[in-house]
Amino acid sequence: MIRALIADDQALVRGGFRMILDAEPDIDVVGEAADGREAIALTAEHDPDVVLMDVRMPGLDGVQATKVIADRGSARVLMLTTFDLDQLVADAVHAGASGFLLKDVRPDDLVHAVRAVHAGETLLAPAITRRLLQRFARGRSGEAAARLGRLSPREQEVLRRIAEGRSNEEIAAVLYLSPATVKTHISRLLAKLELRDRLQAVIFAYESGLITPGDGHSGGAE
Repeated sequence: MIRALIADDQALVRGGFRMILDAEPDIDVVGEAADGREAIALTAEHDPDVVLMDVRMPGLDGVQATKVIADRGSARVLMLTTFDLDQLVADAVHAGASGFLLKDVRPDDLVHAVRAVHAGETLLAPAITRRLLQRFARGRSGEAAARLGRLSPREQEVLRRIAEGRSNEEIAAVLYLSPATVKTHISRLLAKLELRDRLQAVIFAYESGLITPGDGHSGGAE
């Protein structure tokens, strides 16, 4: 059972999301929050697996709340907003969000997103993925390039495939490895680079110059 928490300052939005998610046999909505501070408190109280977090809320906003929740490592955060703004997306990703969707997402896609983020995948709305990655590529840093040297050639190749949007099984097939070996490589490279999840790994691949927007990215990975 996936335990979900919904944080949005609009009661109608929270109710709509709850109705969609509670209709699924494998998802249980354990609470609703109207602002960032309440989201942090309810996350500590109910220990959800996934928090659906609105970006803009009164008081403590969703980006700030996401950073607190992500730093605690207690839940994965899926950002939801009506605003298709690159800076908000970039801030949310750096804060530790595992996914980002616009609020006009279809019900089926919302359910898929919750399941995907819970399973450890990362997810960005296709409409913003390429622009976001271009933004991180333009912000290429020498520090990131230096950190890339911590990885072995094989780990760099696995990181490249992650940034291309490939699943573990696809990486295994391309590199002639077992899925278990791919998972081991991913765990090691995340630890070496001090990254939280695959989404941060994708961003690092662009910031370090390992991959460029022209190489392509699908916006999700297992």
